[in-house]
Amino acid sequence: MTPASLTPNRRRLGRTVTTRAAEAVLRALIYICGWLCIVILLAIAAFLVYNSVRSLREAGLTTMLSGMQWYPTSDPGRFGLAPLVVGSLLVTAVALALAVPVGIAAAVYISEFSGGAVKEVSKSVIEFLAAVPSVVYGLIGVAVLIPAVKDSFGLSSGMTALTGGIVLGIMSIPTVISISEDALHAVPVELRQGSAALGNTRWQTTYKVTVPAASSGIFASVMLGLGRAIGETMAVLMLTGNAAVMPHGVLESVRTMTGTIAAEMGEVVQGGLHYSVLFTVGLVLFAITFGINLAADLVLERQQRRWRR
Repeated sequence: MTPASLTPNRRRLGRTVTTRAAEAVLRALIYICGWLCIVILLAIAAFLVYNSVRSLREAGLTTMLSGMQWYPTSDPGRFGLAPLVVGSLLVTAVALALAVPVGIAAAVYISEFSGGAVKEVSKSVIEFLAAVPSVVYGLIGVAVLIPAVKDSFGLSSGMTALTGGIVLGIMSIPTVISISEDALHAVPVELRQGSAALGNTRWQTTYKVTVPAASSGIFASVMLGLGRAIGETMAVLMLTGNAAVMPHGVLESVRTMTGTIAAEMGEVVQGGLHYSVLFTVGLVLFAITFGINLAADLVLERQQRRWRR
């Protein structure tokens, strides 16, 4: 065999070795990034716990969670977190009630029924809406939504959980639409063709085949929308009234956990009890979001197992 005939084999061997080395490096980077995310998550939890130790020792977590009064500057201070937790959950529930059906319906229309020009324009508008700062949404809510809610329900003030939830829902809609549309777009076209071959209409194909096949991605979009709503600060500060009392409905003023931290952190003594309590509020918020996402992952994994069967 001549040296010229060995050259292509050597080149192929060289490419194979280089490809394997590159794959090994990429696998190592992905492995490191995965563990780095876990380390960062644990570091955040440890940081919150470390700064919450004083409040957990002096006030007690059970006492704070069951407390109905939030008067941190009284003597002695009253650090009841129940109104803050309920207020956050109320606002988030209103936001999801608006964002989930509207967002998923819009994603289905854009992915399955709209034409090329409409789809491109719609996606551009959605990306723009996602980039609008939350304070701008808050200003629009102050100027438009607060008077509308006040007049519609005959309230003394339009700064309610309903007002904040509607604005947060509008802010979450672009996230739900974008992720859901990507999930629907990723469904193989063969599934749609097979459904059409069986005599299903386009609408029947959508709700019997396409949406169930993309359900994991749609569910992920809902969870991201929930994260956007429960973690928002500026809009709820401007729209919910910031009344730290136990609410009994969405037409009352509320104060959220994020709003409490943002409003009071700049005025507390660093290292003091009030300072530590605010970190406890952050720890409770962290635990709630972690628990929701963990439950969502378990549900999603069970759903994927059922589909694999």
